[in-house]
Amino acid sequence: MAYSEHVRIDLHIHSTASDGTLSPPEIISLAHSLNIGAIAITDHDTIDGSKEAFTLDIPPSLKLLTGVEISVSSNPSLFYTGSFHMLGYSIRLDDPVLNRTLDMLQEARRNRNPRIVNCLNNLGINLSLKDVADEFGEGQLGRPHIAQLMVKRGFVKSINEAFDKYLGTGRPAYIDKYRLDCGRAIEIILAAGGIPVLAHPFFLYIENKDRFEDFIVNLKELGLKGIEVYYSEHPPDLTAFYVEIANRYDLLITGGTDFHGSIKPDIKMGSGRGDLFVPYSLYENLVRFAHK
Repeated sequence: MAYSEHVRIDLHIHSTASDGTLSPPEIISLAHSLNIGAIAITDHDTIDGSKEAFTLDIPPSLKLLTGVEISVSSNPSLFYTGSFHMLGYSIRLDDPVLNRTLDMLQEARRNRNPRIVNCLNNLGINLSLKDVADEFGEGQLGRPHIAQLMVKRGFVKSINEAFDKYLGTGRPAYIDKYRLDCGRAIEIILAAGGIPVLAHPFFLYIENKDRFEDFIVNLKELGLKGIEVYYSEHPPDLTAFYVEIANRYDLLITGGTDFHGSIKPDIKMGSGRGDLFVPYSLYENLVRFAHK
């Protein structure tokens, strides 16, 4: 059996630079201990985690891709009702346009937090942004950190309950955020030497397969290069469908767990809920594409 057929990878991992609970050194150590062949740290709207990872002493058996996950929006012609994110792989971490754009997106996230906390206060949940920062540091704070503090203070029993009752889309403390236009996100990733990949398509909630195919055709015209086919939440029938669509439109196939550490304790690095296997050959395909 070839190496690429039995070694797993995980190209969707979040660190403490965004809403994960493990630092980049801890992620590297865990990935190595799990015999994972390649990883990418893909933090939300920041490459700080990826930057730190590349300063570390990486074990020779573990390959590392630069990565980011950008929250994006679209025009009315690309109809969807769920969550739209664009992954970028093999990006140049010093690209000035990419860095300025991510700085802007992080500022938008910071501006959102006081409004969320104000909503919670009005609902009788007494906590402050200072409380959140004291608990988790001054990094890129967001809803998952607020949810963790709500659990610790006893306002809810779990992070899921915090989102279901207060912080999730449509809930009383939900505040929408600024998102980058998807075409602009693809353009910026490409200009930084990267590979734009549609993240977890299941969460777009496009139930009609013909409509999803049209969606992919439109994104490819904008420069999309791949689809995250293998993902912890993708049911087998949709995984097979995404493989078919990727092959039909000559798009790269990627995969990852969306590992966040203890925020999502049921999602394990490299294996998701225990049965996810993303083959090493997909990492090799990405590397070959990046060096064309």
